[in-house]
Amino acid sequence: MWTDPHTLATLKEMQDVQSGQTQRNAKLHNQNEQNVEQENNISSNSVDTTIFHYIGSKTGGISTKRFLMLDHQKRIKIKLEDYLAPESDEKSSMASKDTHQTNMPSSSYLVKEKTPNIYKERKCTPAIHIVFLKTHKTASSTILNILYRYGESRNLTFALPRNKKKQLYYPNYFASNFVEGISRRNMKGFHILCNHMRFKKAEVEKIMPADSFYFSIIRNPVDMMDSIFIYYKSIPAFHKTSSLDDFLDWGSQNFNSSVPSNHYAHNILAFDFGFDNNVMSDDKELEEMTNNSIAAIEQDFHLILILEYFEESVILLKYILCWSLDDVVSFKMNSRSQRTRSLLLPTTAEKIKSWNALDWKIYLHFNRSFWHKVDIVVGQDQMKVEVAQLRKIQAKLANTCLKDSGPVDPLQIKEPRLKPFQYGKAVIQGYNLNPNMAPQNKIKCERLITPELQYTDLLYARQFPELAAKHRKSKTAGKSANGNNRLVEKTYEKEALKN
Repeated sequence: MWTDPHTLATLKEMQDVQSGQTQRNAKLHNQNEQNVEQENNISSNSVDTTIFHYIGSKTGGISTKRFLMLDHQKRIKIKLEDYLAPESDEKSSMASKDTHQTNMPSSSYLVKEKTPNIYKERKCTPAIHIVFLKTHKTASSTILNILYRYGESRNLTFALPRNKKKQLYYPNYFASNFVEGISRRNMKGFHILCNHMRFKKAEVEKIMPADSFYFSIIRNPVDMMDSIFIYYKSIPAFHKTSSLDDFLDWGSQNFNSSVPSNHYAHNILAFDFGFDNNVMSDDKELEEMTNNSIAAIEQDFHLILILEYFEESVILLKYILCWSLDDVVSFKMNSRSQRTRSLLLPTTAEKIKSWNALDWKIYLHFNRSFWHKVDIVVGQDQMKVEVAQLRKIQAKLANTCLKDSGPVDPLQIKEPRLKPFQYGKAVIQGYNLNPNMAPQNKIKCERLITPELQYTDLLYARQFPELAAKHRKSKTAGKSANGNNRLVEKTYEKEALKN
């Protein structure tokens, strides 16, 4: 449901995925690891076999100070320890101090023991302090919808962009004063931070609790570059090129990274995570920048999801956060119509890997470590069971909520308020509500298909009703002024014609 078969065909390390996610098993897992190892040309001291525990600066830029070499599995276990540990008396006491969390009962689910294929039940408290780095063209809008629904249903507070902006002043490095309400005395803190930003840990820590769970999602850079080229065709780096191959062959030779918006065209994943993205595949610094970038991400983030395994990703997420399957169900948001998709040639894929070499190496590493986390937290057998359950729930929701049982092109969307924002040459699809659904299902179904910008406005109005009213009043006045200006212009035109 979440996979684009035409682009996966370009990936050697995922060649069996097209047979369907229902066939994914331990054999595919092992094959995936072997193929990734063949693709990865990082040296034998690379992060494929060890994880560098980053001790240096964790804010914008890359700083090399000291690294500790840790076994890969051990490193992951250490990072997830707090979120996989049984609920302690201390944690329960802290939870009772949070007025929102007192309404959050403990949950239980199966956790893999050391003995294979044996699972035990444990109790835990659902996580409510969450930081999600929303990356570009990675199904991050779908994750955002999940977080928005989870937070809204539990009356949690969101760290929303100031002045009703849609992003946290991206592409600037994130700063705490980009968040609405941060200077207000009645805002004691936030539960969820999840809008577009360029990551800077030190600034995030100023507004988010110390126990916040940090995660993000990444995508194969080959697929991502294809999507970005269509979506951001108007940026200076792309607008004079006729095709993606044209850009990779000729446009990239004259690429100017200092031109505004050109960051979308080169190693965009590294840029979003806060790193220097201006590195080429033949640069001597590439290996060091790769190791430093991966080490910093491992240090700052508890989990990195993989778009190509979206269902497994959200199931792993719900295990670690102590959520339920109902909390992570979703419909695909902000997706391109098939009319704006095309097959990528293998030669094009290789050129993309070379052009976005830093992103490619970051992706290979976290695609690999993702499966180690699955083994530790869920287990392959249990994962297959839960993927089937998730699909069953989503199919039932589609039948209940959707008129057309799936996404439709924007011209077919009946309600303008549910139409997603259109940008570039991409045709972004949306959904129509089932007019025959039971009234009690309408709000839930509507939230499942509410586009990102409209949902952000809705949450802003709930958290900041007075400010939202001022923005509406200002917008109305602006429209009125523009209307008066147009009326004056027409009057002058008529007078000119008479004369």
